[in-house]
Amino acid sequence: MLKLHNTLTGKKTKFESIQKGKVKMYTCGPTVYDYAHIGNLCAYIHADTLRRHLIVSGYEVLHIVNITDVGHLTEDDLNQADSGEDKILKAALKEHKTSEEIANFYTERFFEDIKKLNITKASYYPRATAHVQQMIEIIKILLQKNLAYEKNGNVFYDVEKFSEYGKLSKKKIEDLKHGARLEKHPDKKHSYDFALWLKAPKNHILKWESPWSLGYPGWHIECSAMSMEYLGETLDIHTGGEDHIFPHHENEIAQSEGCTGKPFANFWFHNRFLLVDSQKMSKSKGNFYILEDVIKKGFTPMEFRMLVISSHYRSSLNFTWRGMKQAKKNLQKISRFVETLNNLKENNNISSENTDLSLDTYQKELFKAMDDDLNTPKALGLLFELISRSNEKISKKSLSKAQIEKLLSLWNKFNKIIGLEINTKNTEIPFEVLELAKKRQAARKDKDFKKADELRVLIEESGFEIEDNKDDFSLSAN
Repeated sequence: MLKLHNTLTGKKTKFESIQKGKVKMYTCGPTVYDYAHIGNLCAYIHADTLRRHLIVSGYEVLHIVNITDVGHLTEDDLNQADSGEDKILKAALKEHKTSEEIANFYTERFFEDIKKLNITKASYYPRATAHVQQMIEIIKILLQKNLAYEKNGNVFYDVEKFSEYGKLSKKKIEDLKHGARLEKHPDKKHSYDFALWLKAPKNHILKWESPWSLGYPGWHIECSAMSMEYLGETLDIHTGGEDHIFPHHENEIAQSEGCTGKPFANFWFHNRFLLVDSQKMSKSKGNFYILEDVIKKGFTPMEFRMLVISSHYRSSLNFTWRGMKQAKKNLQKISRFVETLNNLKENNNISSENTDLSLDTYQKELFKAMDDDLNTPKALGLLFELISRSNEKISKKSLSKAQIEKLLSLWNKFNKIIGLEINTKNTEIPFEVLELAKKRQAARKDKDFKKADELRVLIEESGFEIEDNKDDFSLSAN
């Protein structure tokens, strides 16, 4: 029984879908003016893990990830969606390209990144520019219901007219009234009202005809229009980073529920911020990374995914290069284990006895951890515990063929959730490296740990990792 923490209620509750066996899930996608940074990619990995677990649990998942290619302004984090420049147009001017060229280029880069990270493709990736008419229709309804107002071709949502405003973020309008960062647009009643439609300046490239002006939509209205177009008026799950809780998701609720009179999303799934060396990621601090930066440092996308799932989605992940090295070792440990099992499966001269590995218990506990609000760190801890116990049995040649096949079956089922692509190709160990490893093993037996450490360094400098078992060792390319 899956339980998820719901930002809306602030509690961890049993997940039940609206329609039995089917889940309607929406994830806030990228604004395609730049490369997705590693914090963005964390959110998509967590959403993918949730989706994978739902599928393994027997659900059919309809998953929508939008592409924002218009209307996201540089100061939209201030709530009102009417300040700053359009991010797409700003990038187009900077790179001397058209807005369409910018959007297409960075959309393709986004797709490349998620493919490298083995993130399951969404059911649809709707673009904001293809759904402007749907946005206009929602705005018309909000105006008819007196939840919005128009002035000089601009349309704003009247926040005070929506009595439940703030229920997701737990912010109160009284607090917003004193928000020092909010500047009042000349056509707004209140500084905290947000834009649904903006009249375009003459030099604004992206603009559409509407009943109010030749203009363009606000950022927040886009997700309401696209989610309801593909998933209906009420979603099962809406996901995103915690930075979207306010104002973006709060405003989505106000628009959507104001329009339909129905709950917009039953579960709100938010992951915490990614930090870099315990600090907020920022270009000005020089700690701003995209996936390509991680790859240039000698790490693989799968090692980054390993790092992300090693932390609970509701805990802040502190990204460090040291942490990436540990993720690399952890992934190698899994890869070696699966490779060993596959090799043993082909070996006819293995034990026929059944040693007690408690595989049924491990399987039960693994999926129990994932059902408990996607507790990936606990599940991985159980997996590594099982690997250590199994390796001990392997070194004693006391695993039966039936157990090997059951271990592989358990791994494959669990990996359908965590989504790791592992390298199980045999790498030939050079004779010189093998000799260093044997000398190190002899030094360890003689308790000459200084020499053993020196030999480990030589092995690693040769491009290999050594892992000690109880009475033996294993080598793998690093």
